[in-house]
Amino acid sequence: MPRIAVFGAGSWGTAFAMVLADAGCEVALWGRRPELVDTINATSVNPDYLPDVTLPSGITATADASEAAKGAAVAVLTVTAQSLRANLTAWAPLIAGDTVLVSLMKGVELGTAKLMSEVIADVTGAGPERIAVISGPNLAGEIVRRQPAASVVACGDMAVAQRLQAACHTPYFRPYTSTDVIGCELGGAVKNVIALAVGIADGVGLGDNTKAALITRGLAETTRLAHAMGANPQTLAGLAGMGDLVATCSSPLSRNHTFGANLGRGLTVSETAAVTQQTAEGVSSCESVLDLARRHGVDMPITETVVSIVHGGKSPQDAIKELMSRSAKPELR
Repeated sequence: MPRIAVFGAGSWGTAFAMVLADAGCEVALWGRRPELVDTINATSVNPDYLPDVTLPSGITATADASEAAKGAAVAVLTVTAQSLRANLTAWAPLIAGDTVLVSLMKGVELGTAKLMSEVIADVTGAGPERIAVISGPNLAGEIVRRQPAASVVACGDMAVAQRLQAACHTPYFRPYTSTDVIGCELGGAVKNVIALAVGIADGVGLGDNTKAALITRGLAETTRLAHAMGANPQTLAGLAGMGDLVATCSSPLSRNHTFGANLGRGLTVSETAAVTQQTAEGVSSCESVLDLARRHGVDMPITETVVSIVHGGKSPQDAIKELMSRSAKPELR
């Protein structure tokens, strides 16, 4: 099994490092804070993100990016979406020219409206055969308890996707392969926005009918955008689409759902951010997702509603009324 560098020692980066180590890989886990890295190496515990989990012996943490990248056949990128470009610009000279670059991030870059795979290509010049995405219903808090989960490994080169599949296949983590990178990325990015909407509905006190409608119509929005961008609409009916959407919209472990619920209860965005310990990608990405939709001429009313609440200051109650008062239309359109 290959040596793999994981850039990012947050909850998902650490959890995925555990999956890789359990699959037999040698894993170098990069973290930006030396004190956290030292603690992980001394105790096999990441106290800041997964304090109740003992990590496998196959993981070595480091704060030196060059040390992490040295000899790595695969570099897994799991920083926040909006920090990827700056971080990868610093790391790119350290990464070998044949290293496969894997995105675990679920967001769209502000300003450029680029997917994470596109940012990776921009910064590194890597071709599609070296860029992959792993996405699915993968809540870190359940995976570190080694509860059964599945995901999608997508790469334009199926042989590369299959090699990555083997590198993260364990008795509890079941990866499937795909060549639809765009579809997998969109499923992961837009579901965070829909999860904010569902969380807001929960916080306001609305019921399961409302949440089911948001999830279903949210999937319709995502599928329309995916189709317009050349993705396979069937991808959105799978693990990277519907699967991830259901998990993120329904679980108390979901950062985006929790953020939305706090907004629905009346907290401001700044107050909610202050009580949220980790990044809720949908908060920043909702604007870039809407930007992406407009560039492709795709109507995304739920995304637009979330933006109006999170960044426009509109009250959840008023935004919901406006969403429900839209003109009637056929469902399959």
